[in-house]
Amino acid sequence: MIQAVAFYLFAAIVVLSAAMVITARNPVHSVLWLILAFFNAAGLMVIVGAEFIAMLLVIVYVGAVAVLFLFVVMMLDIDFAELRAGFVKYLPIGIVLAVALAAEILIGVGAWSAGGIELSTRISPIDAAVPNIEAIGRLLYTRYLLVFEGAGLVLLVAMIGAIVLTHRERTGVIKQNIARQVARRSKDAVRKVNQPVGQGVEL
Repeated sequence: MIQAVAFYLFAAIVVLSAAMVITARNPVHSVLWLILAFFNAAGLMVIVGAEFIAMLLVIVYVGAVAVLFLFVVMMLDIDFAELRAGFVKYLPIGIVLAVALAAEILIGVGAWSAGGIELSTRISPIDAAVPNIEAIGRLLYTRYLLVFEGAGLVLLVAMIGAIVLTHRERTGVIKQNIARQVARRSKDAVRKVNQPVGQGVEL
C-alpha cells in the first residue's frame, strides 16, 4: 500500500515540477523546479528497486544542475538586496516545502523498506536475485558494450563540437609554439655565467 502511495505522490510532483520548469518566467525558479523534479524522479527509481539510478540522478544531475544554477546567478544581473528581502518574504513557503520534502523522504524510505514494486517482466537477462548495480555492470560491459562505447563517442564528439563552435580567435594574444618547446635543448634554456663579485647581473 505504501509503495502505491509513494509512487503516485512522486509521480504527481515530477509532472507538476516539469510543468513549472517550462512555465516559470524566472530562470532561477525554473532551475529550482528542475531540481525538485530530479529528486522526485530519484524517489521513483528507489521504489522500483533501482537504487543505483536514483543515486546517479541525485549526484550527477542535481549536482550538475546546482553548478548550472551557480553560473546563472553569476551571469544574471540580480539585485541581492531585493533577493534578501524576498528570502524573508517567502520564508514560510520555504519552511512548508522543507517539511514536505522531509515527509517525502520518510515515505520513500518506508516504501523502500517495504520492498520495491514488483514489475511484470524484467528487461535484463540477468538473474532476478542479482543486485541491480551488478546487473547494470554486467549488461553495460557485456551485452551492450558497443552501445555504451558508442554513447561515449557521441558525447566526445559533442564536446569537441561545442569547443569548436565557441572558440574565438583573439588578436594580441601570444600563443605557445609547441614544436619549439619540444625541440628545445637544455643548452638553449640555461646559460652559465661566472659572475664577478660586486657587479650587477647582465640580462
